[in-house]
Amino acid sequence: MLAGSAVAGVFPDLLVGNESSDDAAVYRLNDRQALVATTDFFTPIVDDPYDFGRIAAVNALSDVYAMGGKPFLALALLGVPLGKLAPEAVTRIVAGGADVCRQAGVPIGGGHSIDSPEPIYGLVALGLVEPDKVKRNDRGRAGDVLVLGKALGVGVMSAAIKKGELKPKAYAQMIESATQLNTPGIALSAMAGVHALTDVTGFGLLGHLLEICRGSKLAARLDFAKIPVLSAARHLAEAGYVTGASGRNWTSYGTSVELPTGAADWQRNLLTDPQTSGGLLVTCDAAAVPQVLEIFKREKFSHAAVIGVLERGEPRVVVS
Repeated sequence: MLAGSAVAGVFPDLLVGNESSDDAAVYRLNDRQALVATTDFFTPIVDDPYDFGRIAAVNALSDVYAMGGKPFLALALLGVPLGKLAPEAVTRIVAGGADVCRQAGVPIGGGHSIDSPEPIYGLVALGLVEPDKVKRNDRGRAGDVLVLGKALGVGVMSAAIKKGELKPKAYAQMIESATQLNTPGIALSAMAGVHALTDVTGFGLLGHLLEICRGSKLAARLDFAKIPVLSAARHLAEAGYVTGASGRNWTSYGTSVELPTGAADWQRNLLTDPQTSGGLLVTCDAAAVPQVLEIFKREKFSHAAVIGVLERGEPRVVVS
């Protein structure tokens, strides 16, 4: 039974609920299987309908991988402004999501559509995991090493898209990152040396790391120079591109973060940059780091890197 969870007290097989702002709900079916259930959907961050569908599907499936689960079924969620969006565009959105699910070995078994003021697409995603291999976001340990699976910068690049100033090569870099399935989560779930796991999405790296810190009752220390950033995103951030969500993120949790003296605005903006379909954030024993990095390398996550450590102290993040 989960301490401090009233819902789990009534439903003891609910292994993960909303008590720690985790990535998905997890419900024990039997001694060998637990169901991972999540949903995610949003409005377009790119202009191409097919790429939008792909990104939205990868983003939704990521929450299953972040719990250590393997997705097995999805339902599509679609909102369309009737009479305002060409049928061909709707077809492309759905095709993008279906292609990603096919790549993940997941059937789309149905779904629901509505009339909405602007396009919305996403998935209900279901997965399976062994109950004792569930990876929560509140099980970090003092001394754990932090590993980030993908480079930051998708939000900054989406801000450039809105101004029509993202170059084709940079767009390709963004799409490559945002459509890469977080499949390493499955292998990471089997590692005893991996203690906590989440994915970096709308709250940015700092926000999701703070969730780990608060749930684990620990502090974190990051080395900014080691944090991977998409090369095009760094140039854009230095040029002043930033999303509104980045500022809102800083307002909501900035008092729990210590930045280096003289840190530039663009550095803070990258640390708070909302990642659509961002990377896995892992806390693990130092001895497990080589294997964790090898898992990412095997799955072709070329930017995976050690970025910091967890340590004893009040829940906060110190960036050096």
